[in-house]
Amino acid sequence: MPRIVTYSPAYTVVPTYECFNRCNYCNFRSDPGKNSWLSLSEAETLLLSLKNQGIIEILILSGEVHPNSKYRQTWFQLIYDLCKLALSLGFLPHTNVGPLSREEMKELKQVNVSMGLMLEQITPKLLQTVHKNAPSKIPLLRLQQLESAGELKIPFTTGLLLGIGETVADWKETLEAIANIHQKWGHIQEVILQPYSPGNQEIWNGEGFEINLLPEVVAIASQILPSNITLQIPPNLVTKPEILLACLESGARDLGGIGPLDEVNPDYPHSHYQALAKVLESGEWQLIKRLPVYSKYDDWLPIKLKNIVSKWRMKLSIH
Repeated sequence: MPRIVTYSPAYTVVPTYECFNRCNYCNFRSDPGKNSWLSLSEAETLLLSLKNQGIIEILILSGEVHPNSKYRQTWFQLIYDLCKLALSLGFLPHTNVGPLSREEMKELKQVNVSMGLMLEQITPKLLQTVHKNAPSKIPLLRLQQLESAGELKIPFTTGLLLGIGETVADWKETLEAIANIHQKWGHIQEVILQPYSPGNQEIWNGEGFEINLLPEVVAIASQILPSNITLQIPPNLVTKPEILLACLESGARDLGGIGPLDEVNPDYPHSHYQALAKVLESGEWQLIKRLPVYSKYDDWLPIKLKNIVSKWRMKLSIH
């Protein structure tokens, strides 16, 4: 009998690529003032074109506007309105736009079935290297968002970025921090293990994570994290089928959002899910769709969102 691996049929919508952080390895950001922001009318045209394309999740992924910027409220309102628009068209929004205030998270809970923020690594030493010009990568700031998400009962995704100058001990420390917060609130549905992969836009000349080590990281995460957290690996960054299968054998069970473009890693397009399914079949794994909120969290959702999610589960028999 085939074993189950899940993925979310997703499309990424970017309100703005402008970001006040300048992480050395980033292939996503642009300088503030250099690009126009997405308008609601442009977003509506885009989302309407996705109807009947099999898309379930709309990932709202954005560059960050400084908390004290005069544009912060405009930026936040755009994110809120994009989520509301996606819902009105029958999609399920998931927002990951950097650290948010508790009040911002509370508002976005009304229009998101889940949210996320990568911890990356919590060792402060990276603030002297790859995060030297990235004020929002202060570990305590990001850990606080995980706490706030738990307090607000927001189903949450976080994760590690691997190969940016950290050690094995740093992996364990970050995983233990996630485990401790989850044990308090029970809200973390997924942890992503993302190997750093060099791209054309970055200002760093890092060599990339040694992909052959990824199954080892999965095994370590499986030991440290509670069993009710799903481990996710991005298949477009794991180009060797044997490594992908080894990660599953070590405990990974999800491949994340799969769509036409990985905005964070634009040099590494996603394989079509049918091609992935074929690779997985060789290891007796079955690839199935999931929603961006796990069923055990449905009761945490505002009633309107709960009703929309319920219709999706009935439509696709996704649990």
